[in-house]
Amino acid sequence: MTLIKSISGIRGTIGGAPGEGLSPLDIVKFTYAYCEKMRARLPKAEGERYKVVVGKDARLSGDMVEQLVCGTLVACGVDVVKAGFASTPTTEMAVVFEQADGGIILTASHNPKQWNALKLLNEKGEFLNAEEGAAILECAEAENFCFAQVDDLGVIEEKDYTDAHLDAVLALPEVDADAVRNAHFKVALDAVNSVGGIIMPRLLERLGVECVCVNCEPTGEFAHNPEPLPANLVELSEAVVNNKADLGISVDPDVDRLALICEDGKPFGEEYTLVSVADYLLSRVYNEALNTGRSMEEIAAPYQMTTSSNLSSSRALRDVTEQYGGEYHAAAVGEVNVTTMMKECGALIGGEGNGGVIYPALHYGRDAMVGVALFLTNLAYKKMSVSELLKTYPQYVIAKNKIELSDKSLIDRILDEVKTVYAAEDINTIDGVKISFESRKEWVHLRRSNTEPIIRIYAEAATKEAADALAQEIINIANKIIG
Repeated sequence: MTLIKSISGIRGTIGGAPGEGLSPLDIVKFTYAYCEKMRARLPKAEGERYKVVVGKDARLSGDMVEQLVCGTLVACGVDVVKAGFASTPTTEMAVVFEQADGGIILTASHNPKQWNALKLLNEKGEFLNAEEGAAILECAEAENFCFAQVDDLGVIEEKDYTDAHLDAVLALPEVDADAVRNAHFKVALDAVNSVGGIIMPRLLERLGVECVCVNCEPTGEFAHNPEPLPANLVELSEAVVNNKADLGISVDPDVDRLALICEDGKPFGEEYTLVSVADYLLSRVYNEALNTGRSMEEIAAPYQMTTSSNLSSSRALRDVTEQYGGEYHAAAVGEVNVTTMMKECGALIGGEGNGGVIYPALHYGRDAMVGVALFLTNLAYKKMSVSELLKTYPQYVIAKNKIELSDKSLIDRILDEVKTVYAAEDINTIDGVKISFESRKEWVHLRRSNTEPIIRIYAEAATKEAADALAQEIINIANKIIG
């Protein structure tokens, strides 16, 4: 059994003893602590009610976890809006729609079906920061419970925010539903038997896209490893080819990540989901400036011609951004870190290289629905195949490796040695160590695991061979220290 308590929430495997797996007692403790710290964060006058939105993916444990979370919130005197089956971005937006004080998303994202988790949102529908998360952990461990009296118990109401979310996506001026409809696209969709099978076909129908559904029944019995990586999308690739579809779409169980398959069944590359959407949005501003004589700053307002992603994401986003005269800003790994950077630099678009698209004009959260709508709009305008579109972007390959250590103390020694060896290169230390080799447009990023004695190594270059070779250089340095 596994239970991981971190500043971003609590996740674990269902079952086992308290403190060893995601048990009912752990769920209650953590939910109670969330309520306590919500009150401290958002003080209200006596008698004013607090409201929290709760949404879940289709995991087998979802109903059980939902009942525990909602019951605990009610016992804390908090009103609950139960959103039912809802994607992570849908729940995030529901917090805003409801003007709620927070939200709890019941999903373990791309983890297998044995897992579940509580992801915690503030009143803006955004993930809590590190300080807020740490305070909740401390409160949960204290176990100093005091629940509401019977007259002060919260109440539960049920609302479905799926259509409200889609309405907001389709209302964006950058989404051209008519252009998509007139393109007569056929798409194969793999929703890995979770809530993507509810919301994504509804989006595609409203865009006039023919949808071939693969694993779209929200049973929670994931048909394959739910992480949307090429190795797990063989069935989708076959469906694209066999049905002569224009595109394959894959989402993870909570629908915040988006991976695409080209019409020939080959991966578009999850790194290029964000690159493609960013290229479309930046080019809109750039071309309007050329055609009207207005400045790009004026057209992009209230945002800037800037983009952001985490340090382990492809350089292709930076290249595309600079192509239009914009600036790229790297952030530490983690959605809350990326959104913080996006706000600081006024990013027009941002996200993570794992297929996470964050479009602040809609909301500050990874959202596969807005990613699909923007991508299809771009594809309709370009009038080319998905594989042809991919060839228009800078081509890079990322190699992902890890070093497993017997002793966590070795991590710092290895990171320090890497900094020494590559002292002449561009070094970024905001999240581990990232070495950029600007002359050859390559980089390698070393990140420590927060839970295990592991160093993760991401290396990017123009070819797989060059990326593998760069990663091996780092592994060789580590092996000398390990002995």
